[in-house]
Amino acid sequence: MTSATVFTHARIYARVNQPPTSGGIAVQDGKVIAVGDLDHCRAAAGADAATVALSGAAVFPGFHDAHIHTGALALQFDAPDVSEATSLTEALALLARWADAHPGDGWVVGGRWDANEWGEGETLHRELLDEIFGDRPVVLNTVDAHSVCASSRALEIAGITADTEAAPGSVIERDADGQLNGILRENASDSIRAIANRQLLADAADLLAGVQRHLHARGITAITDFDGEEVRQGFTALAAAGKLRLRVRKGIPMGELDRAIAEGRTSGDGDDWLITGPVKLFSDGALGSHTALMHEGYEGDRCNCGVEVISVPNLTETVERANSNGIAVATHAIGDRANTNVLDAYEATKDCTRANDLHNSIEHAQHLAPRDIERFYELQVTASMQPIHCTGDFPLSVNLLGERDTLHYPWCTLRKAGVRVAFGSDGPIEPVEPMYGIHAAVTRQRRDNEPAGGREPSERLPLDQALLAYTEAPASMDEREAVRGRIEPGAYADFVALNADPYDTHPADLWKLGVTETIVAGEPVYRTEGAA
Repeated sequence: MTSATVFTHARIYARVNQPPTSGGIAVQDGKVIAVGDLDHCRAAAGADAATVALSGAAVFPGFHDAHIHTGALALQFDAPDVSEATSLTEALALLARWADAHPGDGWVVGGRWDANEWGEGETLHRELLDEIFGDRPVVLNTVDAHSVCASSRALEIAGITADTEAAPGSVIERDADGQLNGILRENASDSIRAIANRQLLADAADLLAGVQRHLHARGITAITDFDGEEVRQGFTALAAAGKLRLRVRKGIPMGELDRAIAEGRTSGDGDDWLITGPVKLFSDGALGSHTALMHEGYEGDRCNCGVEVISVPNLTETVERANSNGIAVATHAIGDRANTNVLDAYEATKDCTRANDLHNSIEHAQHLAPRDIERFYELQVTASMQPIHCTGDFPLSVNLLGERDTLHYPWCTLRKAGVRVAFGSDGPIEPVEPMYGIHAAVTRQRRDNEPAGGREPSERLPLDQALLAYTEAPASMDEREAVRGRIEPGAYADFVALNADPYDTHPADLWKLGVTETIVAGEPVYRTEGAA
């Protein structure tokens, strides 16, 4: 047993929905042994305990990002980014400058391009990438990461030719001449991206160490990650080296489900640092790619209702197979019909799910048919949502979906129905800052305070509920609420000091709050310069 430490502060929120206490947090062997009255904490810690004064205005439990892609985030740090381009010409100029500054012959990933923001008919084409990058394999993601534009060399490596037929749940686009234009959507984009990632993330540990530092600076102490097996291996290597200082709930890609079952992995198994999460399935695509599966067609394109990436019978069979082997399921569903489909599959398998004491989730749950709200509660399905998508998608979602009997990003309605709602960022699709997400959940406004008054203000969430969705709610998905998401005896000593108290901050300014210190397992892992 190591000697204890008493962290002191005048405002400690042991639970985010309860009044703060003044005093201390006594920590030993990485866990909290006492909190509150300073004399009590010092008595619990013993005479040899060190005392550390925490900085900032308020101390909270560490944040848990319930939906993140750390492999993609690692690669994004040094990748071409054209997300700010307002035209194809501007995007190509940005790509050319990046190519000049990063010569080589290896894979290029990145992009974050958004043709919805460009002129009508403007989009990337493989020949444009070939002109810039030559024979280099290039895979540039759309901003929603559900489509890519691939160079000719990348298509060749992936074995995709003009004669390749799109598999179910895939879209392979062709130009007016019937030739590949390089744009691949949904399952087709996943397969080519996986080829690039296997090479780029072959030794992921060092890259993930950088991601860990990035997350600590934002007060994130726990994550649910949905990237591939390369990332799992990277986190495993970090843990073996004693360098993992994130609580990682590692999801399983759908293509690795059989392997996970054969290896005996079950959700919730693991140690203090790395546990097995759910298998990640996909029911539909994304709004920006016009592939989110809707009950009604898109505005201006009524024949397009999106893409059904997996049929309900296949989804049901996969859920049954996973749950019966002790693996929870997290299914991506953005469109209202996609959510209906997933709930249908979860309802058909509910006895198996409950028999194995598992928590299945729907990831995103952005657009819901009103009749499906109660089904979330009845089936005990977690709505794993990303508030920043609501504000980031505006006004695109309004333009594409128009007026229809659909609830959009209805986290307040779900909470009122008793549904567990957990929040994350979907980073790097959106910034990983938890305070950005909390601001979006509370105000329904973008950080420039548009739209005025907030979109669908009835869905604004009280601050304490937004904070719960970033702390205790994700922990409860694997019955870890006793050790994560709160500062109480027996819990991990993971907490964050903020430079202002959110409860004393105007809602419009919540996104501006910063982290002064992050503590994980009782050890400082981040401290802003000049913190006192």
